[in-house]
Amino acid sequence: MALVTLSPSTRDALRTLTIAIRVGRLRRGWTVAQLAERVGVSHATITSLEAGRPGVAVGTVLEAATLVGVPLFSSDEVQRSSHEALLRTELALLPATARQRKIDDDF
Repeated sequence: MALVTLSPSTRDALRTLTIAIRVGRLRRGWTVAQLAERVGVSHATITSLEAGRPGVAVGTVLEAATLVGVPLFSSDEVQRSSHEALLRTELALLPATARQRKIDDDF
């Protein structure tokens, strides 16, 4: 697996989310094995997730967060749907692909 280099902001967000997942799991009185079974992954994957290792699949992290009650984006369904609709509208207005821009850095 390639080495993942994360910005300090991303590391902080990952650490905060994984701590919140562990707190949620413990509040429910679940073991690592019980959360792993509910998420459908191995004990080792949940251990890696809670350690904040960046190699855990984002879907796995979000599923674990949902199962232990960590609010994602917004707990208000209407607000979340509205935000998604705005993003979809913006996406429809943006080009389908991005092109590498030639940067003229000759001074």
